[in-house]
Amino acid sequence: MVLGGNNVPVDQDINCGINLIRTNLSTEEVRKRQKELVSELFNKIPVGVGGKGKLKLSGEQLDEVLVKGVDWAIDNGYVTKDDKAATEEGGRMEGADPSKVSDLAKKRGAPQLGTLGAGNHFLEIQNVTDVIDNDTAGKWGIKEPGQSMIMLHCGSRGLGHQVASDYLKIQEQAVKKHNIWIPDKQLACAPAQSQEGQDFFSAMKAAVNYSFTNRAVMTKWIREVFEKVFGRTWEDMDMKTVYAIAHNIVKLEEFDIDGKKRKLYVHRKGATRSYPDKPVIIAGTMGTSSYLLRGTETALSKTFGSSAHGAGRAMSRHAAIKKFWGDKVKQELAGKGIESKSPHPKSLAEEAPLAYKDVEAVVDSVHGADVSKKVCRMEPVGVIKG
Repeated sequence: MVLGGNNVPVDQDINCGINLIRTNLSTEEVRKRQKELVSELFNKIPVGVGGKGKLKLSGEQLDEVLVKGVDWAIDNGYVTKDDKAATEEGGRMEGADPSKVSDLAKKRGAPQLGTLGAGNHFLEIQNVTDVIDNDTAGKWGIKEPGQSMIMLHCGSRGLGHQVASDYLKIQEQAVKKHNIWIPDKQLACAPAQSQEGQDFFSAMKAAVNYSFTNRAVMTKWIREVFEKVFGRTWEDMDMKTVYAIAHNIVKLEEFDIDGKKRKLYVHRKGATRSYPDKPVIIAGTMGTSSYLLRGTETALSKTFGSSAHGAGRAMSRHAAIKKFWGDKVKQELAGKGIESKSPHPKSLAEEAPLAYKDVEAVVDSVHGADVSKKVCRMEPVGVIKG
């Protein structure tokens, strides 16, 4: 869903996003160390509901993260300026205000930086099966099928969820105060220039910066695991960020509407940005493909510069848990050559591949509509679920 206008809505899952990291390793090399890699990554990256990380941030340090985003990660040796350059917004949304983030949200977020979380969040080792656009793929460091990639999907953890919960209550009152008609109370919003709207926008930016930093911290730890397993530096393995993209985010952007330039608040819920010739990442499920695509000019006029961000659920998590057995899902993945790990079998059950729509059909639709164009297709080799 893409909303463009002058009201600011709240999303419960602020700035999930994906970091896609390339390597110069072949999938054949990776498969020889497949079990060890997945096990080491699972041990290195904290996962699960409420999972706490290895970092112990003071209140002052957390506020720095909320304001500086990936710049904090660079200053503290987690990632490089090249990673920042390959991150949407440069990994930092200007205008973040920690004072607009509640103490409870900060309390939840302080111990969770560098954690994967649960739900549909995942870390995958992937194999490039098809290169569709050789020129673009080459520019982004992807040379041929059989190349190994890493995809990291997670968000702003308990901090972002609490920010959303706090402002949902505020905006439920704002709807009444400003006499805004909405068809569903979950679409609670506030006029963009109102105090409620601007306070949320500033708090959301802080949560977005936390999310960018969260994935940056884990990027360092992923590189460290590969260094340990393969006995080479991450630079030698060309483990560079292809792109780090956001979804479930509100941004103020300029578009040509009826021949006039207008600034609109674009809310990409279940969507991600698709700007001309910039990377677009669409995740599938742990048993199916994911895609790297290229944004287009057409998307600017058709979809406010947006594309689908993933396969999308075909059934609720509750329904999936009732229908699928986690251990059986694990066995089925193993039958496809996919090594998987999770803190509990239920985590695999609720994210079973059949609980999602067909990602091939989703990607075909945005490709066919010229909203984003296929560059390469990847399939999972190793999966870690929260």
